[in-house]
Amino acid sequence: MPGRRKSKKRRKSQVFAQTPLPGIKFKLIIYRLFARFLVSSLHEIVPYDMMSGRSFGPTTPKSFDAYPRVEIDIESLGFRNLRRVKSSELKSPRMLKSVGNGLKYYYKLHPILFFLLCFSFGLTILILLSIYQTPSRYREFNLRPESYPFPKLKNLVMVAGHSVYTSSNCGKVDSENSWFLESYQKHPGQAATFLDHIKEGVEVAAKDDEALLLFSGGETRKDAGPRSEAQSYWLVAESKAWFGEGNVRGRALTEEHARDSFENLLFSVCRFRELTGTYPQNITVVSYDFKEDRFAKLHRLAIGFPETHFFYVGTPTSATSQSGARKGEALVRSQFEKDPYGCVSSLHHKKLRRDPFHRSIPYPTGCPEIEGLFKYCGTSLYGGHLPWA
Repeated sequence: MPGRRKSKKRRKSQVFAQTPLPGIKFKLIIYRLFARFLVSSLHEIVPYDMMSGRSFGPTTPKSFDAYPRVEIDIESLGFRNLRRVKSSELKSPRMLKSVGNGLKYYYKLHPILFFLLCFSFGLTILILLSIYQTPSRYREFNLRPESYPFPKLKNLVMVAGHSVYTSSNCGKVDSENSWFLESYQKHPGQAATFLDHIKEGVEVAAKDDEALLLFSGGETRKDAGPRSEAQSYWLVAESKAWFGEGNVRGRALTEEHARDSFENLLFSVCRFRELTGTYPQNITVVSYDFKEDRFAKLHRLAIGFPETHFFYVGTPTSATSQSGARKGEALVRSQFEKDPYGCVSSLHHKKLRRDPFHRSIPYPTGCPEIEGLFKYCGTSLYGGHLPWA
């Protein structure tokens, strides 16, 4: 009787030990599949008598002591003898040594095949883990139209930002001291031009009930702190009570990652897709009048948007900065002519300098249909499919 009780307890402990924990269930499945594959390959190449320690003759390769009448148990990933095995023989060091000897023998027989098997197994593990652990990056944007914040808006009005508002209050929005200005922007009346852009964008959107107004511009100035150009423009519009067009406030938002004029346009198109679920039928850009060719020709062609659905509203720069602004624009326009996507020349380095806080750009997660356009980098125009083409 005591012997039976001990044997029952031993069986229960063995069953409990063989039960996989929930946290490693997935890994056990992968390991078992690999073990099945490896054992089947070994049996095809290495005769069973050779693995059991019995040779066929003088020409037979020397057998290993690691396999004295042993067969592999696939389910428990261990070994068991044809006879009853003492518990002391099932210790993990002996099992690991047996597996190591088997793999070493297989490698000596077929080194190239062994390498290919290991490579295939590792690649399979990486693929399965990526599928098992990584959710679809676009799933949250494949929603029904009514699930988007502004599903009925069809047109985009984009105001390109040029500076960051740094004042603690909005009492003097037309003062140069309230804005962070670069050396080339320090001219009398420069702050008033920013106000003109904001007002013009609000008025254009007010005339179109199906328009979404986006202020575009990232955190481009380190000394200005983590404040974006887009938020600066939105706050100024708010302080001005939206210039008497209060109905625009509910459909005026920001795009806060653009670092240059091309990204102002491209990122705003993606932001429009995030908010409406579709791409704009018409685009209106508000900026300086001397930048019209850059936006309406170079940038529009770079994203392949139809000319008949693209509009531009330009306002003049300050009187004292017009000469220098036009010379600088000619230089930048020539750079974009050679590098339309701003990714292989000095334009790329300029974008890096305009990202002092290393913000992660979320696009094109919200606009998967134009992911190819975001990834493209070349001196010729993008030739892939575009939703508005």
